[in-house]
Amino acid sequence: MSVLLMITDGLIVKGPSGPLVAPLGSSVVLPCSVDQLLSVEGLEVEWRRTDSDTLVHLFQDGETQTGVQQEDYQDRAHFTTDEILRGNFSLRLDNLRAEDEGQYTCTVQSQEKTGETVVEIKDVVRLVVSGSKQSISASVGEDVTLSCSVDSHITPEHIDVTWKKTDENIQVLLFRNNATLPDSAHERYRDRVEFFTDEIPKGNFSLRLKSVRTEDKGVYMCEVSAGGLSANTTVELERLGFSVLHIMVLILSVSACGSALLLCCLIYCRNQNGTDILICCCSFGT
Repeated sequence: MSVLLMITDGLIVKGPSGPLVAPLGSSVVLPCSVDQLLSVEGLEVEWRRTDSDTLVHLFQDGETQTGVQQEDYQDRAHFTTDEILRGNFSLRLDNLRAEDEGQYTCTVQSQEKTGETVVEIKDVVRLVVSGSKQSISASVGEDVTLSCSVDSHITPEHIDVTWKKTDENIQVLLFRNNATLPDSAHERYRDRVEFFTDEIPKGNFSLRLKSVRTEDKGVYMCEVSAGGLSANTTVELERLGFSVLHIMVLILSVSACGSALLLCCLIYCRNQNGTDILICCCSFGT
């Protein structure tokens, strides 16, 4: 990869090979260095915003001049003193903000020689998580999708996603280290939940919940964390009614019982596989 060099009056200053990308709220290092050792005496290093000429950081007279920094950068922009003696004038910018996007100029002056390089923070990576805008309903025994999308430049291998049932504090499924962890699911959800694998590279971490049960009703949270950032979205699963199949079973049962006095009760039972089944019991009178 090429390294950006800028030469003015004989001093060669190195910068990065391209724009920098970093997560919102993180720390980022803006590279600026020379290949030769410079005497601290008479050395001046100045970092400014190219677009606004705002003073971000100034090293002068052997020390950092914090009193002249623009207020927004005080306590956020730093040099490492030991590195300065080695010709490294890289700037560490902490608690990165969206407004930090833009170009920065590092100007080095020593013994009447001057050089500079330009560093660009092109994208401050934001972490925005979105889901269903309203509650969703389903019928018992059906499959349902709980929506969760991540709007970010962060790749899946750097993202952790946790689905929880918040009203009972139950972990439903976990995605970590670029892999789904089925064993992380609570026993109630094991073998009934999954991600849409092909959609994960697109930032889609929606959850498929299979064979919905009555106890699945409640509030679910999709919590996403990456690079020191975190965000979440919630969705409520409500109105768990009978499926069309259940209603058909009921109608057929009533028809089979004819005009006799009918007492029909619907009983939910769970078979050995943990699946809810509907039993229709009919009693006749004389």
